[in-house]
Amino acid sequence: MARGKVQMKRIENPVHRQVTFCKRRAGLLKKAKELSVLCDAEIGLFIFSAHGKLYELATKGMQGLIERYIKSTKGVEVAEEAKDTQPLDPKEEINMLKNEIDVLQKGLSYMYGGGAGTMTLDELHSLEKYLEIWMYHIRSAKMDIMFQEIQLLKNKEGILEAANKYLQDKIDEQYTVTNMTQNLTDFQCPLTVQNEIFQF
Repeated sequence: MARGKVQMKRIENPVHRQVTFCKRRAGLLKKAKELSVLCDAEIGLFIFSAHGKLYELATKGMQGLIERYIKSTKGVEVAEEAKDTQPLDPKEEINMLKNEIDVLQKGLSYMYGGGAGTMTLDELHSLEKYLEIWMYHIRSAKMDIMFQEIQLLKNKEGILEAANKYLQDKIDEQYTVTNMTQNLTDFQCPLTVQNEIFQF
């Protein structure tokens, strides 16, 4: 039975998302190792989870691969930097910012007005891009808050376990003392000693 086609979108269920991440991460690392062995390729791979945990694979030393990558992309970076360092004309920058503000205002009126008004395809694409950026920031902030809450709950769990152990030790100690007292009470010591010598 063939599996259904997987939709390429974010998995909303956090449990399913974590399971998929673990499976696909393992598969990706396995494929990278196989490619390295079969084709004698040097491979360096970084994976950061949603919580910021790092997973890496380097076939012949990560530091050497990073240095090699920097050397091979140096020319491209210099060209990009030269392009980026060219200052924008103030009028162009003002026009660009005005266009962004117009798109955002139209998008807000479009959303809150129930679809009233018209937006061009380019404006809708721009609005979609901004909404994706906002969603990314919102999800990141939400994940950070959830991670902090999980850490707080773990800390509380540790404190409660320590308190529980302390109370259990106290109960055990009290039980031992009670048993000893009970044993001493139950032990009968005769007050008079019968001795035939003193009988007349």
